[in-house]
Amino acid sequence: MKEAARQQIIDTNDEGLRRYTRDHVKVFVKFTAADCAICNQLAPPFAKFADDTPFESILFLRLASEENPVAQKLMQQRVAPFFVSYCQGQLLECDTLTTEDEVYQMLQRLRDFMPQSN
Repeated sequence: MKEAARQQIIDTNDEGLRRYTRDHVKVFVKFTAADCAICNQLAPPFAKFADDTPFESILFLRLASEENPVAQKLMQQRVAPFFVSYCQGQLLECDTLTTEDEVYQMLQRLRDFMPQSN
């Protein structure tokens, strides 16, 4: 019997992004666009990573950039799919990624990042 999915990808908006990055230690965000072929191509690996045990401490979010003003502003000079990693509410890394390996490497850096303790 297959184990139930452990984690889901949360579809959110700009307000949710602010709340989730404040409330969770590590957050990984994928900004997508409706007409983006690479976004669709990277959807299965993104879902797989969200369910992988090594990344269970990371919250996975997805935002439609065309529907969210803050995301649109962040994306002005970028193209989708655009990925952003946060730790303790602080942006760690952001980049346009086009391959599964690039997404995996960014996730590894977020997973391995040691947050500062209070």
